[in-house]
Amino acid sequence: MWQFFLDRQPQFWALAYGHALLVLLAVVIGTVIGVAVAVVVTRQPRLAPVANAISSIGLTLPSFALVGLLLPLTGIGPISALICVTFYAIFPVMRNAVVGLQGVDATLVESARGMGMGQVAVLRKVQLPLAWPVILAGIRVSTQMSIGVAAIAAYVLGPGFGAWIFTGLTQIGGVNAEAYVLIGTLAAVVIALVFDLVLLALGRVTIPKGIRA
Repeated sequence: MWQFFLDRQPQFWALAYGHALLVLLAVVIGTVIGVAVAVVVTRQPRLAPVANAISSIGLTLPSFALVGLLLPLTGIGPISALICVTFYAIFPVMRNAVVGLQGVDATLVESARGMGMGQVAVLRKVQLPLAWPVILAGIRVSTQMSIGVAAIAAYVLGPGFGAWIFTGLTQIGGVNAEAYVLIGTLAAVVIALVFDLVLLALGRVTIPKGIRA
């Protein structure tokens, strides 16, 4: 297996870059959308049941089914893979953002408004900083989920180690079948650990000690 890795190093690092980049883009886009939806939901509480229903349905939709639905619309390639991974990245962030924003003490919000802050300033300087630890926890869950979905997105020729995993599964019994699957899977696990360590470090830097868990 070690020789298999040495013989394919350029391809390995290209797949690692593609997998990590796909997850990074999906999580960033998913975070922006998820937080934006959460802000709207917290300001319009009647929308909360709708958001929860959409989130529940979205998370139970099999990724292979979503890939199949995207094929007639966006075809085969990285765009379909990015849409698929982003779709699943949104919901953990959105749920945590709603919980975090709803958990901000109302008296702090009222005090900020009493100091003359507008809605945008209150959101930026009070609500989001206080809700950030909960939002970051959602981002961590979203990232781990996205790494797995990114592997499945190789079904539509998306970048990442899913290509090796699928190759190995289609060649079961072949000489390098197990190596493709094992190395592809282990590499995805390593990427997940690296992303999680980065997010933990981000939390240490961005979350004040007073509200850090």
